[in-house]
Amino acid sequence: MNRSRHLASLAFAILLSACAQPAGSLGPLDPAADTHCQLDGMALADYPGPKGQIRYADGDTAYFCDTLELLSMVISPEQVRAMAGAYTQDMAKADWDHPQGHWIEATKAFYVRGSRRNGSMGPTLASFAQRADAEAFAQQQGGQVFAFAQITPAMVRLDGAVGGDHSM
Repeated sequence: MNRSRHLASLAFAILLSACAQPAGSLGPLDPAADTHCQLDGMALADYPGPKGQIRYADGDTAYFCDTLELLSMVISPEQVRAMAGAYTQDMAKADWDHPQGHWIEATKAFYVRGSRRNGSMGPTLASFAQRADAEAFAQQQGGQVFAFAQITPAMVRLDGAVGGDHSM
């Protein structure tokens, strides 16, 4: 009887682990038309510029109406919730005024800071999968290209100082 119970428990554990999706395989999801920003409640579809999302290890998804909000959460020292992935949109492929799809890994993206193009809250970081696309955008719209590793917390502050911070 004890051996049967042990085998049943083992079989149940194997079944559960087979059904669970590994955290690393949680890719980006397109938001629904009525999806709202995790931080400020703004409807994503109502605003221009690249959006963001975090897929958490527990399967939850948080959406952001701007790359500044996304990146402030990703590089924040207070971030303790396990993330499976963070994504933004490739603006070389997505329509700036109504971006949909074209999700790329935020940590592999290139960002243009200081361009003339605004996001949902004003100045934003335009995101691109390829450095060449980011450089072409910067040539047309102004700004400076940064790799993800070069983005600092001061560059993605959400207190309104983002546009005025020229420390880089």
